[in-house]
Amino acid sequence: MTAILGISAFYHDSAAALLIDGQVVAAAQEERFTRKKHDSGFPAHAIEYCLHTAGFRSSDVEYAVFYDKPFLKFERLLETYLAYAPAGLASFSAAVPVWLKEKLSLRSNVRRELGSSFQGSLVFLEHHESHAASAFFPSPYDEAAILTLDGVGEWATTSSGVGEGNRLRLNRQMQFPHSLGLLYSAFTYYCGFKVNSGEYKLMGLAPYGRPIYTEAIYQHLIDLKSDGSFWLDMSYFNYCQGLTMTSDKFHRLFGAPPRRPETDIEQRHMDLAASIQAVTEDVILKLVIDLQHSTGKRNLVLAGGVALNCVANGKVQREGPFDSLWIQPAAGDAGGALGGAYFVWHQLLGKPRTANPNDSQQGSFYGPSFSSIEVESWLGDLGAAHSLLPDDELYERVAELLAQGNVVGWFQGRMEFGPRALGARSILGDPRSPSMQAKMNLKIKFRESFRPFAPCVLAEHASSWFELEPGQESPYMLLVAPVREGRRRPVSSEERELMATNPDLCKRVNVARSQIPAVTHVDYSARVQTVDAGRNPRLHRLMTEFYRQTDCPVVVNTSFNVRGEPIVCTPQDAYRCFLATEMDALVVENCVLLKTDVPDSASRPERERYLAQFQLD
Repeated sequence: MTAILGISAFYHDSAAALLIDGQVVAAAQEERFTRKKHDSGFPAHAIEYCLHTAGFRSSDVEYAVFYDKPFLKFERLLETYLAYAPAGLASFSAAVPVWLKEKLSLRSNVRRELGSSFQGSLVFLEHHESHAASAFFPSPYDEAAILTLDGVGEWATTSSGVGEGNRLRLNRQMQFPHSLGLLYSAFTYYCGFKVNSGEYKLMGLAPYGRPIYTEAIYQHLIDLKSDGSFWLDMSYFNYCQGLTMTSDKFHRLFGAPPRRPETDIEQRHMDLAASIQAVTEDVILKLVIDLQHSTGKRNLVLAGGVALNCVANGKVQREGPFDSLWIQPAAGDAGGALGGAYFVWHQLLGKPRTANPNDSQQGSFYGPSFSSIEVESWLGDLGAAHSLLPDDELYERVAELLAQGNVVGWFQGRMEFGPRALGARSILGDPRSPSMQAKMNLKIKFRESFRPFAPCVLAEHASSWFELEPGQESPYMLLVAPVREGRRRPVSSEERELMATNPDLCKRVNVARSQIPAVTHVDYSARVQTVDAGRNPRLHRLMTEFYRQTDCPVVVNTSFNVRGEPIVCTPQDAYRCFLATEMDALVVENCVLLKTDVPDSASRPERERYLAQFQLD
């Protein structure tokens, strides 16, 4: 057996993935174990989990593959600092000691972390090779065009090419500092959100605004060509030489300094979000049109952090020239660990590949799992009141709880790999409730009220509720589609005025726009996850029972965590989150816990800890 260990580390979302004879055995992000969101340290816990799942030791690993080339990245940093010297001295002084201590000695560091028993080969790939491999090799296609977009790898910010059989090749690139990912991150920073984690907030804010700054962006910031290539005017940005994303010239262009985090969001921030979202969609659509023309391929695969922009993905799906689209669920840096392992197996070792028509991602359920016996034993030792139900009773009871308006923590099977909760570590609710979105945001997630939630819909009913073609899938929550016209509700003139002008986003978001208001965004869009019995049998069975009880095949799905913390990994993590929030019920495998059975003395300390941590009222 050939064991290949993929590793991503030291930049964002460290992770590990293990392939044995070309099959993914396990994959996980380090943050899930350390409880440090976006943990960028060496993924020691994730590697330990992967090896333990396979019953392997590091001595059994034949290839350890790192997802990028640190020396190339260091070359880019040095050349950039020299180009801007002496302006980049502060940034240079902050970055170089870390490189000298950790990243330039990465080869010896990896071997040290894996232990002396590891005698395998150590392989370093280019960053976008890892992204491309993560997109193509698990995809359902024998051949496809490949597009990877992110902030920056070593030098590349956008790469494209083709995959055929067990090979891929990238033949076009755009290079740093001209980056669509960094352009979007600049607006993320300017609107007061955290770079590398707040981009999805900006995307969620965009439908509240009008794209009135689009012309200014095109006139001053970006020179976009018809093939999707572009050039940024770097005088408006500060990420090459400074410790911020935008320059004073950028701030003058848009009339104010950057918004301070946690302060009020103004209409202009919404308009800026709408504008950069429109530009991003325009760039990506031009790129994919040119890519289809140059390759002639019918299918497209995407990876890289920008591929998590599900609004843009939905536009590519609806308006793009490709017949079919597949996106790596762990599209960011974490997925590079998976892609690196695949690249070694197929590209370097030349092993054959047969595309699975349903994809080879296995629902992206690659993380740890816990049996009902383990869970019940732990709950018994804890003295926590709970019920252990057989499957039939479990699904009926949980569907009933959801139909009654309860918020349910749903912890089942193997944890998801990637940033999305796909039904293994999810918080579920009834989408028909007009107050569910505000309740889940403010009392469960402790986050901004404008943030939309995603609908899970039974795959067999998806096209009757959302503007998807019959049979079209979105199993990884990476496409935005409008709610069907017939499912929308009329909006009064007063409500329309409120939706357009009221500065209070809480009031704007609470206007019911459809039969499923909790998952319908202000522009009638929804980030859809289709649920099928093959990839996710337990969630599918629960939703089928919910549909039987309510005639609604949709549930609210959000990640099982609170603001600032990673998705829960263990039953202990889930129980602490249950105690700390106003979640009504917790279901861990076949064990059901109700908040009404929990003494206030047990919940209060955990809730106070969260409130203090995030300084929430």
